[in-house]
Amino acid sequence: MDLSIVIVNWNTQDLLRDCLRSVEDGMGQLQTEVLVVDNASDDGSPRMVEREFPWVHLIESDKNLGFAGGNNVALRQAMGRHVMLLNTDTLVHGSVLEIAVTWMDAHPKAGIMGPRVLNADGTIQPSCSAFPTLGNLALQTAGLTRFRRFDRYRMTGWNRASERSVDVISGAAMFVRHSAMKEVGLLDEAFFFYGEETDWCRRFKSIGWDVVFTPIPEITHFGNGSAGKLNHRRDVLMTQGTTRLHLKHGGLLAGVTCYLMLAAHNASRAVFWATMGLLKRPGAMERARHFSRVVGDLRHAWPTQKPAART
Repeated sequence: MDLSIVIVNWNTQDLLRDCLRSVEDGMGQLQTEVLVVDNASDDGSPRMVEREFPWVHLIESDKNLGFAGGNNVALRQAMGRHVMLLNTDTLVHGSVLEIAVTWMDAHPKAGIMGPRVLNADGTIQPSCSAFPTLGNLALQTAGLTRFRRFDRYRMTGWNRASERSVDVISGAAMFVRHSAMKEVGLLDEAFFFYGEETDWCRRFKSIGWDVVFTPIPEITHFGNGSAGKLNHRRDVLMTQGTTRLHLKHGGLLAGVTCYLMLAAHNASRAVFWATMGLLKRPGAMERARHFSRVVGDLRHAWPTQKPAART
């Protein structure tokens, strides 16, 4: 088996259908298996998969396991030499799957690889990044990351036209060497929504595997899948996930500093957009309400579940 493609779904039936069609068209000559884990959807997604894609291995969970937990269910069963994590809100184009497998075979030190990812309008998506260090979070809180020269985290000053070693590859479209995954271990299920692929990439790099972006064309990521249904809870869960990263890899002081920094970031955005609303800027009050709801729920953002042991 050349490639196992793992897709976790939660109430994104139409997006999942389009994604699976693009995957089927893009398999080419690869020996491929596709595993879809359904996280207790109530929109008919599992029956759609059974009806329209009988060749897909469907795994139904009776509860929402989150991104890490859902992927791990399939990763334990994956048979491919390489594994691809793929979001439901993506489309696979051309021969990117075949090219990616060929690239992985030619680069045996690469544990994780990310291809070129596009936004819906065809622009390049920053699908790889640096680790969200406290320094990078400080630049974000200060509002300096809107200037490319200061955006070291998302690396927006780089056009993604060249191959580069990076800290993090987005889990929306990520190729993983199976043998390396067996050495590193699965995703840490203490991360429910955000930070799991960042933690995974850090663990791969910590034992000597390369994490690489290469401009293989290409995959479209719309970014309006399951996460789009979370509203302000998305930012709350992002705060929780980022704080958990610092607790796990930096200790209690780093975790507390990260939490307070992100709380300050969200509070400052609530004040900023409320001020813009008073100045009658269109849409400002809705954004102010969004960040106010985030701040109101930050008491739930401190991580409670113990993470997996650091590796």
